[in-house]
Amino acid sequence: MRFKNGILTVVLPQAAIDRLMAVAQTDEIHVDLEQQTVTTQFQDRFAFEIDPFRKHCLLGGLDEIGLTLGDADGIAVYEKSVAQDRPWMIPAVA
Repeated sequence: MRFKNGILTVVLPQAAIDRLMAVAQTDEIHVDLEQQTVTTQFQDRFAFEIDPFRKHCLLGGLDEIGLTLGDADGIAVYEKSVAQDRPWMIPAVA
């Protein structure tokens, strides 16, 4: 499954999909990522699985850049150590 577009992909058994498609003709369907369920007002409740890391990213609105920025302090520490330990790797400023 692809998650890069920030859209949750839910995999359910065909019987659940058929029921949800029927309900969706006239009523709303609720997808709850935190509880990992799809429900209807008619007490239908279908659980789905999702990778915990992907769930974390979707709930936090994180993409690769957001994840990287979340560790900005660690990156800064690493870059400082590279500058001290291997100064030849740091480009000279003109």
